[in-house]
Amino acid sequence: MSDIVEHNGITSPLHQENVGSIKFTSGIFPQKEYGEGDFLSSFEIEDSSNLNFIAFFDNSLTNYLHHLNPDLTKNELLLKGNFQFSFYIDGTLAYTENLHHRAGLASEKNENTILHKPLISSTNADSWGRFLWARFLYRTDAYAELQNGTHTIKIELRPYLNTDHGLITGDIIAEGEFSLSYAEPEVPEEQYAIQPIQPGSGWKLYEGGYDEEKIKALNKRIAQNRFKHIKSIVVIKDGELLLEEYFNGATRNTLHNTRSVGKSFAATMAGIAIKEGYFTSVNQTLDEFYDLRQYPNYSQKKAKVTLKSLLTMSSGFHGSDNDTDTPGNDSKMYPSDDWVKFTLDLPMDANKEIGEVFDYFTAGAVLLGDIIHRTAPGGLEKYADEKLFKPLGITNYEWQYNPQNIAHTAGGLAMSALDFAKYGQLYKNNGVWNGKQVLTSEWVKQSMANYFADTPEQSPYGFLFWNQEFSTEKKSYEAFYASGYGGNKIVMFTDQPLVIVITATAFGESYAHPQVELMIENYILPAVLE
Repeated sequence: MSDIVEHNGITSPLHQENVGSIKFTSGIFPQKEYGEGDFLSSFEIEDSSNLNFIAFFDNSLTNYLHHLNPDLTKNELLLKGNFQFSFYIDGTLAYTENLHHRAGLASEKNENTILHKPLISSTNADSWGRFLWARFLYRTDAYAELQNGTHTIKIELRPYLNTDHGLITGDIIAEGEFSLSYAEPEVPEEQYAIQPIQPGSGWKLYEGGYDEEKIKALNKRIAQNRFKHIKSIVVIKDGELLLEEYFNGATRNTLHNTRSVGKSFAATMAGIAIKEGYFTSVNQTLDEFYDLRQYPNYSQKKAKVTLKSLLTMSSGFHGSDNDTDTPGNDSKMYPSDDWVKFTLDLPMDANKEIGEVFDYFTAGAVLLGDIIHRTAPGGLEKYADEKLFKPLGITNYEWQYNPQNIAHTAGGLAMSALDFAKYGQLYKNNGVWNGKQVLTSEWVKQSMANYFADTPEQSPYGFLFWNQEFSTEKKSYEAFYASGYGGNKIVMFTDQPLVIVITATAFGESYAHPQVELMIENYILPAVLE
């Protein structure tokens, strides 16, 4: 079959000799030149390790995808496919991932016949390869399998396409293996002992049992720096405090900057404002709050953006935190001198219908916060203090502010882990705290719905809360949770009387969220529920 794009071909004798192979190298990425002597047959993981892979092909990815479906254009191929990675440990398949279609540049996929990326980088080299390796390690707990001894790691690469008829994968286009050793660091037992709950927590203590060995094993992983940059773990069961532990210098009084966890608080305040009559419903539209004709890119579509679409990250603005090329990407908002104007200036995306297409959009949460600030008496900060924080007994917290010095809802609301647990428990209590209905039960129900259940390819999402199943070896547990950059979570389980708070500062790290999911699935849930 003929190709659809021109590619670089075989670039060197080394390339020719290794077509179809994946080789592994150490050293800082990118290494400009390499030869057979640079390729590793074995590797030892250390804190300052660097590990890169080099895959040699006889064609480019776009052409491999074209051979899977000749009827698609090159642009369609790159929107529907990429590389499929399969990781084996000692001959057993441990993890398979279809790399997101946005990973990698189109020009590289069209032309390149060598794929060279870091897997482990002491300099945090910017690459999807590091995130892929982290997902392999943390979503499968491969670290646990690799402890103490030498193991064979094998990687297979295939092209894949998502089509209307399902997933299509091609033959292996490159494969390689190496021996990996990892020595478990020794830590004194006192460093991973379960931390006793000190007096004055403000919570009734849970008196039931749990698997202490599981929690000690979790603490040991944190002490060994295998779960990294973890600051606190709080577990509430049946409305009572079961676990309260702090790491890496944090204490009960530490105010944790949980980044985008703060977005969920915007949804809470919107619900309180509706309860008190300051909004009529989530179906109110932007043109009821702003004179949109004063801003560029006015359209009837923009005027009809609803509060509900801002709450569900489906407003239809031409902006995505996951696509730096969009004009509304958050990296372009933060340097601007007026975040609300930045958002209202944006055009709408012709390919997104309001309320139908989820796309993570920080600027939309900022806009929602501004609407609450304009509408609620005294503004957002005062309103939240009187209607949410004081009823919950939360007195020590810190907002971050936008360039206009107004508390914002992009993220960054900081408070103690125990106070974040109060917030999670409020939702478990269907909006009630100490006998007072802070939120209506109907708002809690709406917040925890999945508004994209009919489009499974989109992320399950409620009112600025994520939806996910956490799976142990025995069972899956549905949960809704607030999530923030660095691995911060407030998790409320749908059918279990359980709230978990984890705070972390793994900012910019590929393992930030996968390691927290692994902590919950392999340690906390088995310890406290099973």
